[in-house]
Amino acid sequence: MRGGARFVWPAHRLRESEEDCASQARAARANPTRGGSIRSMDCDVIVVGTGLSGLVVAHELAAADRSVIMLDAEPLGSVGGQAHWSLGGLFMVNSPEQRRLRIHDSEELALADWLGSAAFDRLEDYWPRRWAEAYVHFAAGEQRRWLHDLGVRWFPLVQWAERGGYAAPGHGNSVPRFHIVWGTGPALVEPFASDVMHSHRVRIRPRHHVTSLHADGSGVRVSGRVLEPTDMPRGVQTSRTAIGEFTITAQAAVVASGGIGGNFELVRQNWPARWGSAPQRMIAGVPDCVDGSMLTTTEAAGGRVINADRMWHYPEGIVNHSPIWSHHGVRILAGPSSLWLDARGQRFPVPLFPGFDSLGALRHVINSGYDYSWFVLDQATLSAEIALSGSEQNSDLTGRNLRRLARRVRPGPTPEVRDFQERGVDFVSAGSVLELAAQMNQLVGEHLVDGQALQQVIEARDLQVHSGLGKDPQVVATAATRRFLGDRLLRVVRPHELLDPKARVAGRAGSGGPLVAIRLHVLTRKTLGGLETDLDGRVMRADGSVLPGAYAVGEAAGFGGGGMHGYRALEGTFLGGCLFTGRTVGRALAASL
Repeated sequence: MRGGARFVWPAHRLRESEEDCASQARAARANPTRGGSIRSMDCDVIVVGTGLSGLVVAHELAAADRSVIMLDAEPLGSVGGQAHWSLGGLFMVNSPEQRRLRIHDSEELALADWLGSAAFDRLEDYWPRRWAEAYVHFAAGEQRRWLHDLGVRWFPLVQWAERGGYAAPGHGNSVPRFHIVWGTGPALVEPFASDVMHSHRVRIRPRHHVTSLHADGSGVRVSGRVLEPTDMPRGVQTSRTAIGEFTITAQAAVVASGGIGGNFELVRQNWPARWGSAPQRMIAGVPDCVDGSMLTTTEAAGGRVINADRMWHYPEGIVNHSPIWSHHGVRILAGPSSLWLDARGQRFPVPLFPGFDSLGALRHVINSGYDYSWFVLDQATLSAEIALSGSEQNSDLTGRNLRRLARRVRPGPTPEVRDFQERGVDFVSAGSVLELAAQMNQLVGEHLVDGQALQQVIEARDLQVHSGLGKDPQVVATAATRRFLGDRLLRVVRPHELLDPKARVAGRAGSGGPLVAIRLHVLTRKTLGGLETDLDGRVMRADGSVLPGAYAVGEAAGFGGGGMHGYRALEGTFLGGCLFTGRTVGRALAASL
């Protein structure tokens, strides 16, 4: 299926999967886990995890006529993993979409941005750096053509994420590189899921929870528990009640199980000491099943996890008014105009403006002594600049609906943003600054924001805007972003004063409508470290040797090598890392088996 209607699971594969699960459980009860050396093989390759990276591995192996068994603790309807929930952003370099927008990009510039952001500084960064260099080369070359041939298409306006704001060659994207897949995450998953589900070389065994991995020179053996069937919808936490056990053997196994973002205990355990203490309250940007259990299992088998203290969490999370998984949060994708304030109403330092440096802003929140911050803006800014991450929060893009997409250029927020403003717990609005401060304090249950001080902050900002030029770095940066057509059309509101200049003393809202404050929480998301792998994706041991038959891809491998992003990411590189590692490992295995 190439770029057409949304993929539907083939009925015969659904029946086969259910029957396979049942027969596996019966066989496991009758014949407990096998031990000893590995002689006969159940397949060529076992893939643990049915997310995007695992699907790409299976896709490549099936194309080379290799047999694959895919295992996942979640039900079949969860195939695609976290990528299904994503906005579908991909980091691409010197693309036709960029060139049409007169964006001058190059592999050289992209690699300089990458290395400036990654700041590799450890002995363990040998393989991560090599993966980073290979990935940037892929993003500047084969990636787009390969995906285009599979039917993937892109929204024509390239977005500018993680702008940085530091002196070159520091962190950030020098130019826009965030290409949104037309159809968002589900459309990126679609061609790989379709091929895998229709292939007779691939068997998917859902509700198979891997608990042990044994690898030696004779092959690999994967064992675990068969879980009870469930009809829970995608993303909802499922039971771990076992109805049997299983053991599967193969020449190789690929760990494609994701990271730790749904496991707050592991997040806190690995929290970087350089950031200070982990926040008491966090919300989750990924489902419960993203628990890191397979990383522990692979470590027990002899694999090495490196850079576990490198993470990628967001400071702009809001509580989902209609949660699917535990502690469900959604990330705000903000344009640069909102004032970003700490819990006491003080502005964030330069260059921590919305959309510039996620981890820098996160560290500032944590060091403030509180676990939340605020955006302060007006309704006009909210309508133009506040978007939400995720396929389910962008129904126009996900549904590939041009008519609904056209509404984004009209006044007013998207329907999803409007729902959060009306039903969410983190939004307050008022007609004056003093009223807004009172509502902010009421929401958190503490009198932390002084209304008069907040009014002075807003007045100082408005004077800069009124000048038409100004020295305030955020005002200057916001004006600069409007030089880019994509931002001017969809992402950045025309600069305007938040307060009515005729009623500035009273602190009344200006022509942009009511003042709005949005409480922002720390949102867990990605593991930047992971299993150390060489350039073929083979898992390394602590002594630098290869763990025979064991491979890792996607977030489980730190998106390549055990952490190809280093300390910071440039966005669009998580899905890209899943694609690149899956493709690389699938082709390496196909050539070697």
